[in-house]
Formats: sequence, structure tokens, C-alpha cells
Amino acid sequence: MSHDPRTVLSRPAPPPDLTVAYGDAPEQLVDLRRPAGGGGGPARPLVAVVHGGFWRAEYDRTHTGPLAAALAEAGWPVAQLEYRRTGQPGGGWPNTLADVRAGVAALPGVATRALPGLVAPGPPLLLGHSAGGQLALHVAAHAPQDVAGVLALAPVADLAEAYRLGLDSGAVAALLGGGPAEHPQRYAVADPRLSVPPRTRTVILHGMRDRQVPAALSRSYAATARAAGAPVTLIELPECEHFGLIDPLSAAWPQVRAALQSLLEDQDPLTQGRPPGRTPEGR
Repeated sequence: MSHDPRTVLSRPAPPPDLTVAYGDAPEQLVDLRRPAGGGGGPARPLVAVVHGGFWRAEYDRTHTGPLAAALAEAGWPVAQLEYRRTGQPGGGWPNTLADVRAGVAALPGVATRALPGLVAPGPPLLLGHSAGGQLALHVAAHAPQDVAGVLALAPVADLAEAYRLGLDSGAVAALLGGGPAEHPQRYAVADPRLSVPPRTRTVILHGMRDRQVPAALSRSYAATARAAGAPVTLIELPECEHFGLIDPLSAAWPQVRAALQSLLEDQDPLTQGRPPGRTPEGR
């Protein structure tokens, strides 16, 4: 039986536990979800989900609801970050990127106040999908002190190439106001391949059947990052397309969860020295 991978974009999910503002603009919001069984064990690092949608107004954080709910059910505190997008007042360059940097910087304080006792101290782990993957890599490059690690799912990790390919009918040009020849300084700031994070541990998952964001973008980013000595791991999934990476019902989900767990274990002192993929709770 055929399955439309896009169904995850409109699948209902439990509502967040609360929504908090991190700025004055209407879109500067974060949805917070308490971990299942909260308070029954040690506090865990916050997982901050940065949604995709090619930075466009048509796509907001609600489509990451199934992913966020699944992570919370697995015992992790979760934040779904919203930001101004192209087609909205103030969206695009530079505010789309500035919003995400500001939101990530504010998350430790926001989450500690809103979810007392449920979030481990320190910066969040960023999970970004598609355009959200680009944004997560951008924050890690320019504010590494605010990021504990990055899981980038099918990220738009090479903006110059994405511009040349005309992905999503010129989404990169809409974000940055044109191409690399017109705005080289903007690309120098926004393009992950031009500003590789030097020390933030990063795991990239990319499906080989992805028609929205070619896997070659992740390959070029990973090659540049490795050449610079950055701790970047690229995992290519032969049977996966673009949306399976954010779908808890997909065949790719266990690999997404395992990749995130590997980042969490790097931050959680209770898991140091344990085999990869194992936690004190056995998850």
C-alpha cells in the first residue's frame, strides 16, 4: 500500500504543554513539552526543534508536532522554536536568522522557568529539519556557546548550491535577497558551508531519495567540515526521502532517535562510558 510521506505535515499531535514568548514579535514563540514521567529521574538536556519549510510563511512549527510529541513521550524535554519567515513582516534577511539565534540563546532560561526541575543545566541540543537544519548549523557556527550539539535532518547545508539549483522556486533568493554574486556577505554569514562550526558536535542524516533537498548538499558541507577538523558525522539513508526524517511512524525514525541519543549521551554524565544508544532508563 502506498504511503504519502507528506501526511506527517498535517497529522494531528497532542498540543504543547505551554507556549512562551522569547521576543516581542508575534512569531517569536516557543512551544514547550514536558518529558513523559517528568520528575521521576534526572533532568535531561532540552531538545530544541527548528522546523523547516524553506523559511516560508506557509510552514510553521505545528508540522513538527508529531516529532516533538514522540521525543517528549520518550522522556526528553522539548522546545519547538518559531521564527519570522519570508512572506511575513520582518521575515527573511536578517531577522529569520537573528530570531533563531535569539530564541536558542533564550531557551535555557525560558525552559528552566517554565519546566522547573525537568531540564538539565546548559545549552540545548538543536534538531533542525531542512531549512531548520540550515538554521541550526548557522547558530552552531555563530553562537557555539549556546549549542550543546546539532542533529541536522536533510539540512539545506550549502546555500550557494541550493540557490544555483533553484530549490523550492527560489527559496534561498527569497531568504537572502538574491544570489551569492549579489550578496556575498550575506552568504558568508548564512551559508553553513562557508561558516563551518569548529567545535560543535554535529550529526547529519540525509535520505538518498530526497527530492526536496539533494543529499549532495549534506555531502559538500560534511566534506568541508571534516577538512576543517569539525566533529561532523554524515549518515546517508538509502531508502529514505525528505519527510520520513521527521515522522515517528517512518522506517527512518529509529535512526533519527539513535542519532539524537548519541548527542545526548555526550552531554549526560550518567551515560559516560556506556555503550552507544544506551541510557540509564534503557531507552
